Amino acid sequence: MHKKSPLTKVQVLRARARANIDEGAVTAGYAADRTAVLRLLDESLATELICVLRYRRHYFMARGIHSQTVAQEFLEHSNEEQGHADRIAERIVQLGGEPDFAPDTLVRRSHAEYVAGDTLAGMIREDLVAERIAIDSYRDIIRYLGDEDPTTRRLLEEILAVEEQHADELADLLVAFPAEIAEPALAGAHRQR
Repeated sequence: MHKKSPLTKVQVLRARARANIDEGAVTAGYAADRTAVLRLLDESLATELICVLRYRRHYFMARGIHSQTVAQEFLEHSNEEQGHADRIAERIVQLGGEPDFAPDTLVRRSHAEYVAGDTLAGMIREDLVAERIAIDSYRDIIRYLGDEDPTTRRLLEEILAVEEQHADELADLLVAFPAEIAEPALAGAHRQR
């Protein structure tokens, strides 16, 4: 049987809480390498923002017989990715960092690529590839964090579950639509939404 470590005495907890009070939520009990965690969160933020932008472009550029349904899926995913970015930015601040929204370095910091896609099927495939990258990236970060930062780990586990759902939905879209989905998505006039 695993021997449990003793609980910290209340007097020690109180003394630690008063020390380094300017560090906010980061207490002496924070076990992770904060610099490394902030770097990983910054890369995750950049990944989410690139996904927001790619999905948003796909929403506006989707054309063809099935485009309205697919465009709505793109918009929903874009909004959810923005929510992920916001939550990650909040966590960065909680850990004493500054979220980096600099547009000139987003692509370099992002794990996912920004690929426009020139057909509806191409857009779906590129979004699916990006979701698969995010899934494996978040799994790696979650394993890295282990028990050293349970709050960040839980946050990323929640985001991971949504990314897996997105990937499943996109894979279904590729299967559900017939060959005409491969027609150029950018052809034709703007349609009403």
